[in-house]
Amino acid sequence: MSDNFIERPRYVCALGGAAATISALPGGIPILHSASGCAGNFAWAQNGGSGLQVGAYCGTLSIPSSNVQEREVVFGGDARLREQVESTIKVMDGQIFAVLSGCVTEVIGDDIKTVVADFRSQDVPIIGAETGGFKGNSYRGYDLALQALFRDFVERGAAKVKNSVNLWGVAPSADPFWRGNLEGARRLLEALGLTVNSFFTPEDTIENIRTAGSASLNIVVSHVYGVEAARLFEEIHGTPFLSLSLPVGASASEAFLRSVGKALKVSRQKVNTVINREKQAYFRFIEPLTDCLNDLDLQRYAVVVGDANYATALTKFLADDLGWLPELAVCTDPLDDEEKDRLTSQLNVLESRYKTTLVFETDGSRALEHLQRKWPAANGQKYHNAFGPAFVIGSSLERELAQTIGAPHLSVSFPVANRAVLDRGYTGFRGGLRLTEDILSAVVAGR
Repeated sequence: MSDNFIERPRYVCALGGAAATISALPGGIPILHSASGCAGNFAWAQNGGSGLQVGAYCGTLSIPSSNVQEREVVFGGDARLREQVESTIKVMDGQIFAVLSGCVTEVIGDDIKTVVADFRSQDVPIIGAETGGFKGNSYRGYDLALQALFRDFVERGAAKVKNSVNLWGVAPSADPFWRGNLEGARRLLEALGLTVNSFFTPEDTIENIRTAGSASLNIVVSHVYGVEAARLFEEIHGTPFLSLSLPVGASASEAFLRSVGKALKVSRQKVNTVINREKQAYFRFIEPLTDCLNDLDLQRYAVVVGDANYATALTKFLADDLGWLPELAVCTDPLDDEEKDRLTSQLNVLESRYKTTLVFETDGSRALEHLQRKWPAANGQKYHNAFGPAFVIGSSLERELAQTIGAPHLSVSFPVANRAVLDRGYTGFRGGLRLTEDILSAVVAGR
């Protein structure tokens, strides 16, 4: 990131991330307490970059908002917020309402907690989160929204239910494939015989979310997103958590199942049975491809550019499942040192033992610069060890990088503006098949 401007942002503000999170809950209705235009600003920026997923009931451009003006800035906006909450509850059909504050209302010191508490005392299912944009990016907003949900909505003191788990770590909209990825991870867990509450899929209900405190384990499929919320959940509800990589493909899914099985003391025989069954089906689909993969020379060097979940998960998949050579992984999130260490450790132990280079660079346009440190440009040399044949997997913003090095390209990490995404996901064994299809289709698309 430049000292003077943000180059090609790959997220929006915390308010945008929180609004997308609440909108994705069953019956979830965000109520913005912010200046006019906030929802419009992040609607197209965030959801338009999330595989054309623009619009939902009380989401994006139709989010209820207090739309504070000069009068509220001078005299305070609490009264205007109360008016907006009352009208929203009266008009909109919701199961949970969430007041989300923006930059302006936080700077002037509006007290959303008192307003929310007053409505909760009237048995309104409402929570509140302070999500001023200066508190971080959309991933931070996702975490703050989850924290408010766990603190103020999930019932306390619930008895633990064996083999019941909560699942999160995939931020709605910030991950364009969030629906499919959550469903893929959920199916893996259900194959072990677990009862899964994943909050955002069509199988989830508001009542299951209300009783989420009964889970015996929380599973966060991220080493960054939702981890602080998991710590708060453990503090309030006494449920421990596992932080695991996004399980993209066969190798990662097997490791995911073994880690969860060990934590919940699922019998090794049952875990092996599930893995063997899934792998048998997986390789029956992969087997017809192997001749083409070898004879048509479809192996590639690769560059991966993505957020904290995808930078490592996609690199692992390319090296461990597809047998490619991911030379460079670029994580574009602003992370602290502890978070960087967590991600670095993930790529130090690739199953294939392939050594890749992981860099943390918030300015994605510098990916080429990092690549050329390992693979210098030809500079007119006739004989040159070129980086090719190559492939770039990242966001829509990496199209330029791909064109520069003459490589095919697939958009997976936010923003994805050149694909339409509905329920497609890359987690699980079948997710690995989908990703293989999409990558190889991009390689042969010009034939």
